[in-house]
Amino acid sequence: MPEPGYEALCTAAEMRVAEEAYPGFPGTVPELMERAGAAVAYEAMRLFPYARRFAVVCGSGSNGGDGRIAARVLRDAGREAVETDAVERCEVVIDALFGTGFHGAPRSEAAALIERINGCGLPVVSVDLPSGIDASTGEVVGTAVQATLTVTFHASKVGLHVAPGRFHAGDVVLADIGLAPVETRALRATPALLRRVPLRAGRDSKFTAGAVLVVGGAAGTTGAPVLAAMAALRADVGYVTIAVPRECLAVVEGLALEPVKRGFDWDGAEETIMAEAERADAVALGPGLGRSREAHALVARLLERLELPVVVDADALFGLEPVRRAGPTVLTPHTGELARLLDRESAWVDAHRLEAARMGAEKLRRRR
Repeated sequence: MPEPGYEALCTAAEMRVAEEAYPGFPGTVPELMERAGAAVAYEAMRLFPYARRFAVVCGSGSNGGDGRIAARVLRDAGREAVETDAVERCEVVIDALFGTGFHGAPRSEAAALIERINGCGLPVVSVDLPSGIDASTGEVVGTAVQATLTVTFHASKVGLHVAPGRFHAGDVVLADIGLAPVETRALRATPALLRRVPLRAGRDSKFTAGAVLVVGGAAGTTGAPVLAAMAALRADVGYVTIAVPRECLAVVEGLALEPVKRGFDWDGAEETIMAEAERADAVALGPGLGRSREAHALVARLLERLELPVVVDADALFGLEPVRRAGPTVLTPHTGELARLLDRESAWVDAHRLEAARMGAEKLRRRR
């Protein structure tokens, strides 16, 4: 079981492990399908209580079997539920084409049916995950159903929370079908994780509530480090310092009242910042720092020397090379920044986010 504040996310392979561990498998598969199909029907009726006509689009695999059971349960509840491709004649569509075993691109007939579902203008309830989504990565090759609601079974799937899959899933409801928990590689942080963040006690002061150093700023981009510093204060950090080039100091003084400000000259920037880091618990490096040769060299030297946790952001990522570090390092590239680091197109990163993140981490990890 994951620690409090985290939700386990299954890949297709991990879901198979959970199913195969069910007592009596594979002879008990019909039991699992009965629970899954019934859950879909009940959730569809809960969300659309006044809908009377349901079109259930079924594939040939177990996902389609879940859909047929959902159709039967809907009929038993007094609804009209037809297994059909003629989705325009209903009020709600149930998508039961492909399940967790799907990957790659849909064949032409299936792709046309997915486009028909997306084009009908009706709400769609997807069974386990929207058809066309890779359950393990969230990738879409070709086309995928745009769901209003996804009823997923046992555990949520990685592909429902990683783009582009997450943008197709709509609201996600988890249905328990009686499988035992399995260990998963991926975990999702939930809002409950915030309860693990310690609150200030009555005896605390700004000096005992954490200290963050923000290093950034350049002419025209002084707002970036200020925003980062103010965000740290809103997160209840006790002591925040902004270190910026001296020529930006006056602007930063006018933008941010609460943080301490330090100006540095480029020829002595490293030592000035290292001195400020002595009282910090973590460093945010790069917001608005610019892409000059001086900035690039400063980032490399600081990453080599700082033993604190460092968040490497924005301009600090530009041209970043592998570095040996003693402390934890978090990289926060947006699509374009990661694409530059990998020498790829931004569209490729958007389409392969997990693979791109792994490639970026591997490229920038210097072996000890």
